[in-house]
Amino acid sequence: MKRLLVTPLVALLALPFAQAQTQTWNVDKSHAKVGFTVTHLMLSEVDGNFKTFDAKITSGKPDLSDAVFEMTADVNSIDTDNDRRDTHLKSPDFFDAAKNPTVTFKSTSFKKVEAKKYKAMGNLTMHGITKPVTLDVVMNGPVTQEGRNGKQDKVGFKVNGQIKRSDFSLGTIPVTVVSDEVELKANAEFIKQDGATAEKK
Repeated sequence: MKRLLVTPLVALLALPFAQAQTQTWNVDKSHAKVGFTVTHLMLSEVDGNFKTFDAKITSGKPDLSDAVFEMTADVNSIDTDNDRRDTHLKSPDFFDAAKNPTVTFKSTSFKKVEAKKYKAMGNLTMHGITKPVTLDVVMNGPVTQEGRNGKQDKVGFKVNGQIKRSDFSLGTIPVTVVSDEVELKANAEFIKQDGATAEKK
């Protein structure tokens, strides 16, 4: 009987310690960009990005080797340096921003390939459709820097991947006009949050 009681008790006592190890890193939006590239008429590349987005990382290990990434981008903030094209992209012909106002991604695994290179696998949701994707990630850091607010832990990520817009029913324009392949690109710094281990207190 004692043994049956001890195991749940140990697990319960260990829970606050496990929670205390969880780290949260928030994106530094002044040093971050989330965008994409498509090919036009099989001749030139057109770049776009989302002006409004948010992202965070949670990790139980200091080296972020078990990182979980979450990102949300506002479709209405899409910017390709052409107002007419941006309006078309927000329309029902493409993203249908009125019905599907966000693009989201949440990782399901993060595995080291070599040195600073990783593979992030997760679920990408666009246009109301969710598909699994694999992204190539380069991690720089983490490092500790002295700033105006004292010491801060920071880490940088460069992310690349490729999807097909047809998988997300994004537009019926022929691939000879706009490529089916879309390159996803993100570059961001993240800052470790002091309050992330508030469970300790």
